Amino acid sequence: MADFLHTMVRITDPETSRSFYEALGFRFSNDMDIVRDGELEATNYFFSIGDHENVLELTFNHDRRSYELGTAYGHVAIGVDDLDGTLTTLKGDHGIEPERPPYQVREGGSRICFVRDPDRHL
Repeated sequence: MADFLHTMVRITDPETSRSFYEALGFRFSNDMDIVRDGELEATNYFFSIGDHENVLELTFNHDRRSYELGTAYGHVAIGVDDLDGTLTTLKGDHGIEPERPPYQVREGGSRICFVRDPDRHL
């Protein structure tokens, strides 16, 4: 039997990313330093949501390397109880606005929208 463990996203500013994901309802769980050959290489920050423990891993590489988002990656879907309130918090606290206003894919369906995290992941 297979089991989903987590999604990992590379970040450039741990505090800014933590605040963003907490605004979406994630809870910080713990962090773990990655040391290789006596050197601190990276720190992994784990977040939980609802009853799901450690489903998001944010990885900060201490060498400050840059990343390209590429074109193969799509998005991570996160459900929130109050879409409008969450968008207000993201705009007020982070200056982040949705790619376009919330909309419904089908009549009677959920309202959705897309936002980018502080490192521009969708």
